[in-house]
Amino acid sequence: MRLLSVLTLSITALFAQAQTTAAPETNPPAANPLLGLPPVPIPADNPQTPAKIALGDKLFHDARFSIDGTVSCATCHSEKHAFTDGKQFSTGHHGLTGTRNAPTVVNAAFYTSQFWDGREPDLEGQSKQPPVNPVEGGLANHEPILQIVRTDPDYKKAFTEVFGVADAKLTMDHVAKAIASFERSIVSGNSPFDRYYIQGDKRALNAAQVRGFQLFIDQGRCVSCHTIENDQALFTDSKFHNIGIGINAIQDDVPRLASASLEAKAKGGDVDQIVLTDKKSSELGRFAVTDKMTAIGAFKTPTLRNIDLTAPYMHDGSLKTLKEVVIHYNNGGVTPADAKVNDFLSGGIRPLNLTEAQINDLVEFLKALTSPQFAQTVTAAAQQEAGHESH
Repeated sequence: MRLLSVLTLSITALFAQAQTTAAPETNPPAANPLLGLPPVPIPADNPQTPAKIALGDKLFHDARFSIDGTVSCATCHSEKHAFTDGKQFSTGHHGLTGTRNAPTVVNAAFYTSQFWDGREPDLEGQSKQPPVNPVEGGLANHEPILQIVRTDPDYKKAFTEVFGVADAKLTMDHVAKAIASFERSIVSGNSPFDRYYIQGDKRALNAAQVRGFQLFIDQGRCVSCHTIENDQALFTDSKFHNIGIGINAIQDDVPRLASASLEAKAKGGDVDQIVLTDKKSSELGRFAVTDKMTAIGAFKTPTLRNIDLTAPYMHDGSLKTLKEVVIHYNNGGVTPADAKVNDFLSGGIRPLNLTEAQINDLVEFLKALTSPQFAQTVTAAAQQEAGHESH
């Protein structure tokens, strides 16, 4: 509460300042692509180096790490879509689809756990799962990947230079560390919000975005989970909340599904496979990881940075626009407005009583969280794709 109070005071001051006209800056501050972000947390056992990041980049884009040679990490996390894929559910090998929307890799380095349900503690662990998931990479185990990296001349040279290992000493842990290092390099701030809030540039947001910002930290209460601090903003608490998405449709089936999940895990079932191959089980959310009833239907708070570029939204990709997202929260965690509220809804979710104009302002503020380099990349990719289609 103390942090929220401090934020409210400082943001209110900025809001007031924005209503005045200031003289143009003669020497505007140089652009800082990481403006608004804290230092990237780097594991002691996996320090960053340019060579390791380059190796991870190559591995990230290698489609040979799937059963049919068509799926790489970049298939679901493409730079052309701000490291998502623009689909409700990603397409795996042989056209199979899973049950969850691909979250952006941008700023995933700051999460304290990975995947929508937090089943992996770090990027190293996360990177090992997709190739062996039955609806993603489809491999039975990691051996085909190791066969490639141990015999491909370029990989052999790179792994020897980066890790000092080759042949049988080259393990999946080395592959995972390289991919994770690349993913930790995909960080981005310097949005209009950062220039407004961190740098104090009162022209960085327009009037609607300033009003939306005030709603974000006040009546909308978005900042309760999408956190902002005085000198940085990750826009996520990295915690898990039931916000009324997905679980609403299966709440009558929760007792059976919960029991089946516990039984499957007791018999050695893989959570990664269970949640991506069964739609109803997927909606159990964090419960499938912790076995705690309080975690039913709870999913990780995603960062809001670059959110305007990463539609569709929510863990199941069920909301197509930012306005639909805001309306869902305005309804008190239900879509449509007359739907039944689920029994496990997080306590802070309740109707916001926003007007149509306020909803629009809040959407405009969310658009101000876009980093310019990704806005340019996504726009250029869309224009190129449109050009191809016209021919």
